[in-house]
Amino acid sequence: MDAQTFPVTRTDAEWRARLSEEQYYIMRQHGTERPGSCALLHEKRPGTFSCAGCDSPLFAATLKFESGTGWPSFNDPIPGSVETTTDRSHGMVRTEVHCATCGGHLGHVFPDGPPPTGLRYCINGVALNFEPSE
Repeated sequence: MDAQTFPVTRTDAEWRARLSEEQYYIMRQHGTERPGSCALLHEKRPGTFSCAGCDSPLFAATLKFESGTGWPSFNDPIPGSVETTTDRSHGMVRTEVHCATCGGHLGHVFPDGPPPTGLRYCINGVALNFEPSE
């Protein structure tokens, strides 16, 4: 992970104990899940998507949309919940999205989303938990 300090920090052993193997790979090693592989892709109930690493609320379900990419996509995060960095891996330049509370890698944001923001926060579903509001 980055050298930046976050409000929630854990040792590598603590992260491995808290997260599944796939979650650890994605959130702590900047991996990506297979498209279409997460049940949260199809979640349509009202509620809140939170970080699987620290339980911080990240995205309101009202801002989720079907992007056709195979990953949960959102117009905008809950204010202050995520931060971004430049990702130059894989021979391209992208904007990485990570949890502002624990630093866990969530996915990437692209400028090809629908109005009103024009953004598409393309998020790995296993990096999220969902809490329905009903």
